[in-house]
Amino acid sequence: MKLIKHFDAFLKNRVNLSDGRIETLDKRVDAVSSFLSSDDDVISNNYIDLIPQGSYAHRTIINPVDANDEFDADVLLDMNEVDGWEAEDYVEHLYQVFRSNGTYKDKVSRRSRCVTVNYAGEFHMDVVPFLTRHGERFITNRSTNQFERTNPEGFNEWLDGQNRITSGRLVKVIRLLKYIRDFKNNFSVKSVILTILVGEQVNDAALWADPDHYKDVPTALVNLLTDLNDYLQANPSMPSIDDPSCPTENFNHRWDQDQYANFRNWIATYTSWAKDAYDETDVDESHTKWRKLFGDKFGTYDTNSSKASEAHRSIAGVRDTEEFIEHKFAGVALNPAYSIKLQAKTVSRNGWRNFVLATRGNKVSPGRSIKFSIKSSNLPGSYELWWKVRNVGAEAIAKNMIRGQIEPDDGSRSRTEPASFRGSHYVEIYAVQNGVVVAKDHHPVLIQ
Repeated sequence: MKLIKHFDAFLKNRVNLSDGRIETLDKRVDAVSSFLSSDDDVISNNYIDLIPQGSYAHRTIINPVDANDEFDADVLLDMNEVDGWEAEDYVEHLYQVFRSNGTYKDKVSRRSRCVTVNYAGEFHMDVVPFLTRHGERFITNRSTNQFERTNPEGFNEWLDGQNRITSGRLVKVIRLLKYIRDFKNNFSVKSVILTILVGEQVNDAALWADPDHYKDVPTALVNLLTDLNDYLQANPSMPSIDDPSCPTENFNHRWDQDQYANFRNWIATYTSWAKDAYDETDVDESHTKWRKLFGDKFGTYDTNSSKASEAHRSIAGVRDTEEFIEHKFAGVALNPAYSIKLQAKTVSRNGWRNFVLATRGNKVSPGRSIKFSIKSSNLPGSYELWWKVRNVGAEAIAKNMIRGQIEPDDGSRSRTEPASFRGSHYVEIYAVQNGVVVAKDHHPVLIQ
C-alpha cells in the first residue's frame, strides 16, 4: 500500500532536517557571510556572496541517523579572482582570515578545496572559494594547486528542473534514499553521485507513458527506484557519472567499480522490497514490509498533525483566500505532451547581485523583489495564463497575507512579487485553453 500519510509523517519527523536545525544553519551562514565581507583584507575586498551549495542548496540534507551526530553543509565563497594568486592561495588565505578571528580561531581546519568551520555538536560548514576565470567558473585545490572547472549554479538549476517534473517529489525521494544509505549502511555513495543517478531517471517521457508516474511520494519512490535499477542492471560496469551542468566533467574519481557493483546489488534488493511493500494490500503487512527499508520507526508517527503548508487553517482570525484550479476552471486535463516552465529572478537593486533563484536552492533574502517569467513553453495555439501566489509561514499568517487567489495574467507573461515574509512560499502558473487547464508549473520560493 502507498501509506502516503505515513510517508509524509516519516519525512517530517525522522528524515527531514528539522526547522530548528535549518534556522541555526541559516544564522551561522549569515554570520560567516557578515564576517567575510566586513574585514579589511584581500578576501573581504574581493567578496561577492556566500552561496548555499550541495545538499544545502538542493534541499536534500537529512537528519543524521544518530540524533547526536553532526550534519554538514557546503557554501561557496563567490569572490573575484585575485591578481597574482595561484589556486593554492585561496584556501590558505581564507584559512588565515578565519584563524585571525577570536570567534573562529579554534573552529576551523583546512582541506584541499575548502575551509571547514566546525560547530561542535551541531554541524560543520565547508566554505569553498569559487571564482570566475576566462568566462568560466572554478573552485580551487590547494593540494594540487589547480583550478577545477565547475558549474554548481547550473547543477542547482538542472536539479530544480528535474524536481519540478515530479511536482517536488524528486528531492523527497533523494532524502529517503540517503536515509536508507545511512540507516542500512550497506552501500557507500557520495550524495552528489546519488543525486545525479536518481535525477537522471526523471523525464517527461515517463509522464507521457504514465501521467501518475510521480503522483505521490511512495509512487515516485517505487518508480524512480525501478527506473534506476533498470539502468544499473543494464550497466554491470560503472558508467560515466557525468556532471549534468558540465558535460566534460564527471564524478567517477569519487567512486570505484567495487563500490558501484555493491550499490547496484543493493538497489536491486531495495527495489524488490519497495515494490513488495507498495503492492501489499493488507495495511499491517504493508507497514511491516516498508519497515524492512526504513526501520521500526516508519508508521509510528502521528499522521493527523497539520503540514506546515496547512498550519494556518487552525489559526483563528486568519483570512484564508486560497483558490484551487479544480474549482476555478471548467476542468483540469494536464497533457504530458505540453509543458510550461517558470523562471524566477531577483530584480535589480543597488548593491545587490541579481541571480536566478533555481541556482541558489530557490532561496532569497527578505526585502528583494522577484520577477517570475515564462522560461519555456511548447503549447500549441492560443491560451490564457493565470497566476497563483501562496504565502506560507508565521510572518504571513501574522500579517494576514496568506493569499492564494488565482488571477489572470496582465498580458506581460510575467509577474513581480516582493519577498516580504520569511517562510516557504510558492508561485504557480496555469495555461488554460477553452476553460480547461492543460499545463501548469510550480515554483517554490524560500525567503530566509
